[in-house]
Amino acid sequence: MDVNLFDFNLPESLIAQTPLKDRTSSRLMVVDPQSNQIRHHQFKNILQFLNAGDCLVLNDTRVLPARLYGIKEETGAKVEVLLLKQEKDDQWETLVKPAKRVKNGTVLSFGDGRLTATCIKELEHGGRILEFHYEGIFYEVLDSLGEMPLPPYIKETLDEKERYQTVYAKHRGSAAAPTAGLHFTEKLLTEIEEMGVHIVYLTLHVGLGTFRPVSADKVEEHEMHAEFYQLSKGSAEKLNAVKDAGGRIIAVGTTSTRTLETIASDNDGVFKEASGWTSIFIYPGYAFKAINGMITNFHLPKSSLVMLVSALAGREFILSAYEEAVREQYRFFSFGDAMLILEGSLEHDSSEI
Repeated sequence: MDVNLFDFNLPESLIAQTPLKDRTSSRLMVVDPQSNQIRHHQFKNILQFLNAGDCLVLNDTRVLPARLYGIKEETGAKVEVLLLKQEKDDQWETLVKPAKRVKNGTVLSFGDGRLTATCIKELEHGGRILEFHYEGIFYEVLDSLGEMPLPPYIKETLDEKERYQTVYAKHRGSAAAPTAGLHFTEKLLTEIEEMGVHIVYLTLHVGLGTFRPVSADKVEEHEMHAEFYQLSKGSAEKLNAVKDAGGRIIAVGTTSTRTLETIASDNDGVFKEASGWTSIFIYPGYAFKAINGMITNFHLPKSSLVMLVSALAGREFILSAYEEAVREQYRFFSFGDAMLILEGSLEHDSSEI
């Protein structure tokens, strides 16, 4: 399958550079693959498409302020470090720019020496294993010195770090936010629960690979990046109960989707307590085993995420929805608007907002 089948024209002006003040005021495109209908709403109207007994699945990962600016202790040359993955204790896999300045044994300093790091291994493509040294608690030092690792298409400065976190972010470890969840407030989540919708949490730590377009010419040749996931016993039991009762499981974001499909695929469609690394690649032709619907943002052309939503709703239908989103001036990507993909969601809806 040709990667170019998932290309579309996106004006740069539609790439959202800053978050909206009110999370729920973003727009919501509701698409129904069953009827091939599209409607336009605000995200706060999500309640009218949910039923008692349904289940929303949220990724409670927390983004690390993983971008550090420092110097080489020996020369004072400036360096930029991006934390990718904790290897063990105080050793982290990182991306370093300019990497050619950082060899084995090089010592880096951040925040006038409050945090230092020694390069202990050189990897390909600018990767380095760094061992950090500090006094106190690492994450507190990182919170004071690090910056949010915003995607490369966001050029504006983020004034509030918490605006790139979901309101339910809990477990530190992501290099990027699970952005579909940015639209929820605590108030909206309470209203959803009060109408009888179950809310279940899982964790998937989002890696930088989420920003990368597919580089292979053929979809089938693309290799996904691996990301760590975890689903608790209680969450697995709740999901199975919802499924057995005929409720719909609606994943919030592609990260929740990939985690649920990984676990369900490994266990014949049943949810079980699990943790590990997933590199599942979902594209048209995939048979979903875990979810009935998904809330997601609008994604990069030719990305694995566009392929995932196309697998759920159909490539031609999704591309026509994206064309309509461009015509209607929707905001794209991390700080942009949302899409709800759910069969039968528009059977009784005639309103447009």
